[in-house]
Amino acid sequence: MSKSYLQITSDVTKALGTLRKEIPQTMQGFSSMAQSALKDGALSELQKELISLAIAVTQRCDACIGFHIKALIRLGATREQIMETLGVCTYMGGGPALMYAADAVRAYEQLLPKDE
Repeated sequence: MSKSYLQITSDVTKALGTLRKEIPQTMQGFSSMAQSALKDGALSELQKELISLAIAVTQRCDACIGFHIKALIRLGATREQIMETLGVCTYMGGGPALMYAADAVRAYEQLLPKDE
């Protein structure tokens, strides 16, 4: 069974819309925290997204992998930066992290805009 990160992120985005309607204060609080945590500071937004991807991989969160790969693509992360991050995930997380690192590669390849 192959995962589609386009489908995963689309499905979760729809479900998040429901949460925004039904628990708006919680979702606003989470959004505010995310914006604050990811803005440029001593670490760049790109560096923070690489850290977020590492956590997503080691926590085995498919949707998180998809959303952070999308953000990394938007920020201009190179394949090499993503691969080095996944190498650190594998080192720190062992075999299970390696399997999700492979999934993160699939997410990157599926979500990268195609040249038309």
